[in-house]
Amino acid sequence: MQITDVRVRRITKEGKMKAIVSITIDNEFAVHDIKVIEGEKGLFIAMPSKKAADGEYRDIAHPINSETREAIQQIILESYNKALTEPQEDME
Repeated sequence: MQITDVRVRRITKEGKMKAIVSITIDNEFAVHDIKVIEGEKGLFIAMPSKKAADGEYRDIAHPINSETREAIQQIILESYNKALTEPQEDME
């Protein structure tokens, strides 16, 4: 599996959510609405989720194992940090 494209949309308003990211896998499959969140221990990603009837949020798409999650997170956070140094339009 190769992540072939990462699109970062920074969030400028105050809050823990810092960006919304879309990735493309193998130039064939896209995952949208991955969130970059600032937590107590630093930045992490939250996969796209939907609120269930019981009030809990459930991931719509997610990696099956921790190695894949870590690889995706590393690529996304590298792209986010790079986007911080480049001029681009921010989202509110």
